[in-house]
Amino acid sequence: MSDLVIETTGLRKEFRTRRGRHVVAVHDLDLAVPRGGVHGFLGPNGSGKTTTIRMLLGLARASKGEMRLFGQPVPHLLPSVIDRIGAVVEQPKFVPTFSGRKNLTLLARTIGVPSHTVDAALEQVGLNGRDQERYKGYSLGMKQRLAIAATLLKSPDLLILDEPTNGLDPAGIRDIRDMIRGLGDSGVTVLLSSHILAEVQQVCHSASIIGKGRLLASGDVDDLVGGGSTSTTRVGVADPATAARLLREAGHHVIPDGEALVVEGVEPREINRLLAGHEIFVHELTPVRADLESVFLQLTRDASVGRPAGPAAPVTTEAGVA
Repeated sequence: MSDLVIETTGLRKEFRTRRGRHVVAVHDLDLAVPRGGVHGFLGPNGSGKTTTIRMLLGLARASKGEMRLFGQPVPHLLPSVIDRIGAVVEQPKFVPTFSGRKNLTLLARTIGVPSHTVDAALEQVGLNGRDQERYKGYSLGMKQRLAIAATLLKSPDLLILDEPTNGLDPAGIRDIRDMIRGLGDSGVTVLLSSHILAEVQQVCHSASIIGKGRLLASGDVDDLVGGGSTSTTRVGVADPATAARLLREAGHHVIPDGEALVVEGVEPREINRLLAGHEIFVHELTPVRADLESVFLQLTRDASVGRPAGPAAPVTTEAGVA
């Protein structure tokens, strides 16, 4: 049994606009999503995330390349695995005047699953107590929860969510984030397409970052952001100009940051030792830990100007690109 739930090789999607312009939406994408947990699928708007998801689900035809879900080639064998997949790609159509529970009950009957699955799905998304209210009175966050509940009726092994927190307020984002984390912890593999990096970093175990349809980096989130280690330090001194000169003369990369300095590629104790040797004493030495947002911005900025990806890309595991 493969350790990868989703795998694409050389996946490509080309099309022509109405004006005849040739566009490559997805460019030879090699994507691998490991079994279990939450995998972030990250990229700016227009980077090819939704197009990739639509191809995986048979909603769009690939121009080139191979795709596998649970080890089965798709779209050729998609019918054999589709019952193991739940997806929220577009806002589903519910009856506005029906309650959340009635909408799910009708759907359960349609797809032939037992009625008790409705109770389980409502509990998983935290809509117990609000399930008898009409759908049209739901907040955007509650509507998104009900959409996810609909996908959970058939107890999927893979859940694909495309920008599930779009338009939500901070409280709604937090609620959806906590729910997704719980689903990942329960054993469901979740592919979370998003551009909200701070939220993704708190939810995802692993991530793939794409830009202009190309894979820029992939791996465990901790590996992508440096595994928690740091070689970047914010330095506060009374004479930043002299301190910057001394550090640069020693071969270190220094960036002014207001009245402080940001020094890259050297441990804090070495900075302190060097400056103290010239009787310059620091009043601040703060390690700066990279976060997913800074990695994302660096990689997508490099991709936008055609430079090779920075040092964070790519990160791989023995099972492939994690």
